Amino acid sequence: MSKAMKQVEVSILGQTYMLGCPDGAQTQLSEAVARVDREMGTIRTAGKVKSRERIAVLAALNIAFADLEPNNGAEANSSSESAADAKLVTLIDRIDVALGAGGQLL
Repeated sequence: MSKAMKQVEVSILGQTYMLGCPDGAQTQLSEAVARVDREMGTIRTAGKVKSRERIAVLAALNIAFADLEPNNGAEANSSSESAADAKLVTLIDRIDVALGAGGQLL
């Protein structure tokens, strides 16, 4: 049985998105949005990348890499690697949805 989803409006780099969020997961979604917004802001501020699409992909890769590092405070084991793989797949799916038709954030 799947969890009920509700639509939540979020803002990343000043752009508004409507995302599906399972009931009870709003706090986690808010934390994830804040993390993505921070990472994308850092990349944009560095000034080397201008395209929002490229900024989003680089931010996703940076976040995924950080989550997969064995020294991120948790012991690396098969269950945590499986959880990280699942998170990465979810993140990629959300990026695909955000990019939508035409493959661009804007």
